Amino acid sequence: MPENHKIKGIIFDLGNVILDFDHRIAAAKIAKFTDMSGEDIYNLFFDSPDTALFEEGRISSEDFFKAVQKKLDLKLTFEEFIPIWNEIFFFSEKNLAAYNIARALKNNYRVALLSNINSLHLEYIKKTFPILDAFHDILASCELKLRKPDARIYSKALAVLGTQSAQTFYTDDRPELVEGAKKLGINSFVFSSAAELKNNLARFNIN
Repeated sequence: MPENHKIKGIIFDLGNVILDFDHRIAAAKIAKFTDMSGEDIYNLFFDSPDTALFEEGRISSEDFFKAVQKKLDLKLTFEEFIPIWNEIFFFSEKNLAAYNIARALKNNYRVALLSNINSLHLEYIKKTFPILDAFHDILASCELKLRKPDARIYSKALAVLGTQSAQTFYTDDRPELVEGAKKLGINSFVFSSAAELKNNLARFNIN
């Protein structure tokens, strides 16, 4: 394999790879404080323009809450909202296996986490789940002011890793985000299990 095609950097997605989550947990709790159903809240809200702005760090957590409060006629204070919003994450056997792979790879490769994530969730995860030590770099959309699949966020990740596209391996559970990285020539694969991840890494002689 030519040197400029040898893998030197590896990028992991966070959600449903290293850490599982379910927005419906929060939607069901929020439904108790509004006239809308949990499913309606989920469908209306969790992929809304407000959420996108929050994940891109373009509005504050307080302004995000105000938008939610107005949209849902929500009978909650900001302080009451925060734990409901944050407590949607859980660590599974699948996550543990992926985490262990990332931690092992860190010995020989530059390993980064690249996530579409808002500031409240990021700080909560830092305090609650001891998983970020598997990575040299934590690249969060709320800090980069960009979200996947914007080509610029992948370019920033490559710059941080100091690698070319062909020297970089990327895994994410969302096919549309994998396709976004592929357009830049990054070796990108949909994550479904640790076993499949190992198989995809083995294509590049990474054990």
